[in-house]
Amino acid sequence: MPRPISRREMLGRCATGFGAVALSGLLADQAYGKARSPFAPRNSHHDAKAKSVIFLYMDGGVSQVDSFDYKPRLEKDHGKPFSAKINPTQFDNIGKTLKSPWSFKQYGQSGLNVSELFPHVGAMADELCVVRSMTSKFSEHNSANFFLHTGFGVQGRPSMGAWMSYGLGTESTDLPGFVVLNGGLVPSGGWDNFGNGFLPASHQATVFKTGKEPLADIRPRESRPGIQQAKLGLLNKLDQGVLDRMGRVDELESAIANYEMAYRMQAAVPELIDVKGETEATQKLYGLESKYEPTRTFGMQCLIARRLVEKGVRFIELTCPRISGNDRWDAHGGLQKNHGDNSRATDQPIAGLLRDLKSRGMLNDTLVVWSGEFGRTPFAQGSNGRDHNPFGFTIWMAGGGIKPGITYGATDEFGYRAVENKLDIHDMHATMLHLLGMDHKKMTYFFDGREMRLTDVHGHVAYDLIA
Repeated sequence: MPRPISRREMLGRCATGFGAVALSGLLADQAYGKARSPFAPRNSHHDAKAKSVIFLYMDGGVSQVDSFDYKPRLEKDHGKPFSAKINPTQFDNIGKTLKSPWSFKQYGQSGLNVSELFPHVGAMADELCVVRSMTSKFSEHNSANFFLHTGFGVQGRPSMGAWMSYGLGTESTDLPGFVVLNGGLVPSGGWDNFGNGFLPASHQATVFKTGKEPLADIRPRESRPGIQQAKLGLLNKLDQGVLDRMGRVDELESAIANYEMAYRMQAAVPELIDVKGETEATQKLYGLESKYEPTRTFGMQCLIARRLVEKGVRFIELTCPRISGNDRWDAHGGLQKNHGDNSRATDQPIAGLLRDLKSRGMLNDTLVVWSGEFGRTPFAQGSNGRDHNPFGFTIWMAGGGIKPGITYGATDEFGYRAVENKLDIHDMHATMLHLLGMDHKKMTYFFDGREMRLTDVHGHVAYDLIA
């Protein structure tokens, strides 16, 4: 009769088997069996209220006193010399106090005052959290745009979308974490507003174009799929050989990840931009049947943004459509035409986006942010324009854990300077990250001898805005 083995002997003889079981488990995990994709989802610091962000970038700077910050004092003082102290302006062409050419109306149970520029968005007032006390450190477009996007007033830093892609990855296997929907205008400062800076290159924005060719450089040029697959296989083999010899090289690893992502996007993007499956009512909601081409352009951007959220993309930014005779929202002259044309292009699509997200139950975990790089002065530049104003302007947020139907902060009686609950761009970034489940002080990247972050050494979470 065989002698029973002891527990010690059993563990000794089976050690190799236990190791094989453990190894097989590790190899099945993407983090061990294969290099982890830079796009893979990552754990948040705390429970998130939002999964994705749609950033509606109002390039050029919307006038707060002509949109969401009604100031009766301007009507009283219209045409008179401006009676408050004037800070240095971008252009030394200061005119008289200028009332808004548009009337205001209260909307919803919140009673939010909105100008007639935004009747569709006004109808969604009870979903909005309007911040009337935002400030910037810069009054010039390039620096202000870099500050809005990267938290720094000079080029070369990672964009907020890149930070969110780096911190959280994407829930989509076929699309990147950071997408810019370009309406036809490149902002002041250029594409560096959407760059990865010192973060891995895989986190820079992928730019979608509007029009007949919604995305550049993904259509295969080869006559047969097998030829392209063979090329990609050879490319990966050569790249892997370099990595084996040189070790980790971000530029090369990111290039490999981007090639693989582009290959998958060849199938995903045509389906994404094909809106024929959307109902006629949905297309009409976004303004796709509008007679005004810029409305159709921006409406398509907003609709694609919703579809990107459905696919799991983390951060989507929309830029303004190109409008003949206007320079963004940058109304140094011809205020009525400039703001009238731009609001006509964006008002209906934005309201349609909010309605559509809410009807689908997606607004709860999608954060929508509407902002330019600064506001505009309550006095005229020349006779019929407004200069740049970083001292107090309006942004709004909706969904994604934000309190609906409230206003926060205030400017003075002229709408010139923030005087109550003042916030700056760092605070906006910190709050956005918090809603996504990230602590802005902990989400860092070691570069140039220290831990870097989107908010640098500034910023606080505006908890008063969070539901």
